[in-house]
Amino acid sequence: MICNRPEDVHTDWVFGYGSLIWNPEFEYERADLARAHGYHRAFCVRSTLYRGTPQRPGVVLGLDRGGSCIGVAYRLAPPTRMRAIEGLFQREIPDPTISIYVPRIIDIRLSDGSACQALTFVADRAKPSYQRLSDAEVLERLRQCHGMRGANRDYAVNTFVALQARGVFDARLQRVVRQLEPATSFRPAPGPARAAANEPERRPSGTPSGRPGSGDCAG
Repeated sequence: MICNRPEDVHTDWVFGYGSLIWNPEFEYERADLARAHGYHRAFCVRSTLYRGTPQRPGVVLGLDRGGSCIGVAYRLAPPTRMRAIEGLFQREIPDPTISIYVPRIIDIRLSDGSACQALTFVADRAKPSYQRLSDAEVLERLRQCHGMRGANRDYAVNTFVALQARGVFDARLQRVVRQLEPATSFRPAPGPARAAANEPERRPSGTPSGRPGSGDCAG
């Protein structure tokens, strides 16, 4: 379900998959690992504000359709719930006329197996700032770009480190960060689930992955 305004949000949960994992900027009373089915985390959003500029756009994460994704679910504190939701809309959709992020209520499953619905921000493939990049293209932008919130590389490294601290393994994110910051400590999560933290959509051989492509804080 799409929520066009903060008042349309009727859940106390928020699902973070990128910078919200390490910099939520709102009060919450509980944080838990959660999986969202039907979406995966991808460097698919051109950033011209927070991690880049119009002249040299960076790249940040979006929640793209297909597969599944482990992130962090936050249950908002009741006294500050509406203020938190309004702040999220301002952060993720600074200009609604050009923003790539669509505020949606999605189904998630918490680490204890319970199901709930959460607000998150999904990438809109129809927007010009949606793009599919190779690892080499992602690395080039991460290394070179800066925006209002700092270096693009810091965004990627901080997200990886925050996920790893929670025992979450994201294969593509690790591939990128390993090349970006060789000195970063890598601790694979134990068990067979380590490769399933972020599963892109499966496509038949030969099927294109999407066409090349502004909000840009990235959930």
